[in-house]
Amino acid sequence: MMRNAHLLGALMVLVTGTAAVAAEKPLWELGLGVGAVSFPDYRGSDRQRLHPVPIPYVIYRGDFLKADRKGVRGVFFDTDRVELNVSLAASVPVNSDGNDARRGMADLKPTVEIGPSLDIALWRSDDRRAQLDLRLPLRWATIVSGSPRDVGLVFSPRINLDVRDPLGYAGWNLGLLTGPIYADARNNAYFYDVTPADATATRPAYAAGGGYGGTQFLAALSRRYPRYWMGAFVRYDTLRGAVFEDSPLVRRDSAWAAGFGIAWMLGESSRRVEAED
Repeated sequence: MMRNAHLLGALMVLVTGTAAVAAEKPLWELGLGVGAVSFPDYRGSDRQRLHPVPIPYVIYRGDFLKADRKGVRGVFFDTDRVELNVSLAASVPVNSDGNDARRGMADLKPTVEIGPSLDIALWRSDDRRAQLDLRLPLRWATIVSGSPRDVGLVFSPRINLDVRDPLGYAGWNLGLLTGPIYADARNNAYFYDVTPADATATRPAYAAGGGYGGTQFLAALSRRYPRYWMGAFVRYDTLRGAVFEDSPLVRRDSAWAAGFGIAWMLGESSRRVEAED
């Protein structure tokens, strides 16, 4: 499921996205900066927090391993229109004592998600400054703090539009993304179940099922200057119709999130490769 850590991913990755334009580019680029993101503790939480975050700017254009606008991944199959790769994501921990809905419950530990993603180019403009993609990541989630534990599967098909130089503003990159989220019962249970032992007069026991988990809409804008990068994003999240919408841990059925950041370039490789990003 797209968790709060993915917002940071949007800040570091989506906003750096551009329509594919082939050119000779450094094999790697490295930068570092700072930013801030504001989001709920978890999807459906009524606790909104502002977090300062480091912004690592990493681009690597290897034949198999890549770190670019689509994230960090290994590419197994790549044609002009279809790409199969390994996709990664993560979630952040939540201290339940600081969250009214979860007070007295166990903390949410961080998770890592890994799995294949099939990315299909649906449309490209003649000048290749705009591209519409269908992205189909299927990830297996596991808790990474303490004893590792499987917490289910997440499928989040997304339509993504990347636009270079939007509305004639040279050098800017616009990314628009939307799609539903589906997760199995194990994954939804980790975030939204209330066991009988955790039930109170205002928090009844609840068991979440698998299925539809809401829809997200994200817009991101960025620009790369010779010595630094800057970007920002805004995201709207709706849980209306989600299979866990009735969980007592869901206090809001919609939420906004936003973030911004700036990173200064530290260096790049002298080796150049032909790349599209």
